[in-house]
Amino acid sequence: MLSLPLVSQAQFEAYSEPIPGSDQSIEMTPIEGGTFYMGSTKEEDESPRHEVKVGSFWMGTYEITWQQYTLFVKEKLSDLKANAAADGPVNVDAVSLPTPPYIDMSFGMGRQGYPAINMTQYAAVQFAKWLTAQTGHFYRLPTEAEWEYACRAGSETAYSFGDDASKLGQYAWYKKNSEEAYHKIGTKKPNAWGLYDMHGNVAEWTMDQYVADAYQKYANETADNPWVYPEELYPRVVRGGSWSATADMLRCANRRGSQAAWKVLDPQIPKSLWWLTNAAFVGFRLVRPLDPPPPEEIEKYWLEPIKDYGG
Repeated sequence: MLSLPLVSQAQFEAYSEPIPGSDQSIEMTPIEGGTFYMGSTKEEDESPRHEVKVGSFWMGTYEITWQQYTLFVKEKLSDLKANAAADGPVNVDAVSLPTPPYIDMSFGMGRQGYPAINMTQYAAVQFAKWLTAQTGHFYRLPTEAEWEYACRAGSETAYSFGDDASKLGQYAWYKKNSEEAYHKIGTKKPNAWGLYDMHGNVAEWTMDQYVADAYQKYANETADNPWVYPEELYPRVVRGGSWSATADMLRCANRRGSQAAWKVLDPQIPKSLWWLTNAAFVGFRLVRPLDPPPPEEIEKYWLEPIKDYGG
């Protein structure tokens, strides 16, 4: 059973998490917990605007890069080859280990210093599980509430910097300025809490199932660290908009659900749990809660795979 170190409030500061056996590290920014107003009245699935309480956590300063994500994929593929050599031919599909991508999953947009893309939510979760095992610190995807809280950085406006979309180009890569591709992480201004690319570049996975009317249950109460646990493969929540999105989709409150069509070109049956061949706009970043759950409860954050036989 995983044994997690206790962290005091005095140790709640920015740090760099080295990935053992590599030259890579992940920069983590402390996000002090509190209450905020989540959602908006702009779209039906963002209503009602309601009060939410979240605990303290660290969030990745940047989106996870190809250099970081590939360490995980290569290790899992190496494990598969070692098992095959020891036990003879094995029939392993993407349910148990990541299969080698049959195309360049960056679609030629760049790798060194660029955000990793095209992984399913399950693959992003498994990266977090792998990093937890590597470091002894509990990492996971942010909940939808944590993500919006961190994105807003104390603001109540459409964007973390205000309501004026004409300023978006200072903070984000999106349809208007991206030239139809993602860009290296951290090349635009950060939000007030020091997080880069919360608006645009790549949309980011959260832990939640997408439910259009999820906010209705909190209309007259304060939601305490809400999380809509996924029980179906589709849709799952992505946040932040991307290099291919319009300005409206980059608002702090904007929500989007995943679709089976995001991997329609995947020739594997069942569809791969690891790759999205039609979603070059999706990536992720991680959080580490200041107060992690007990070890016996952590397993629920790794998400059991749900088979996908869809087209």
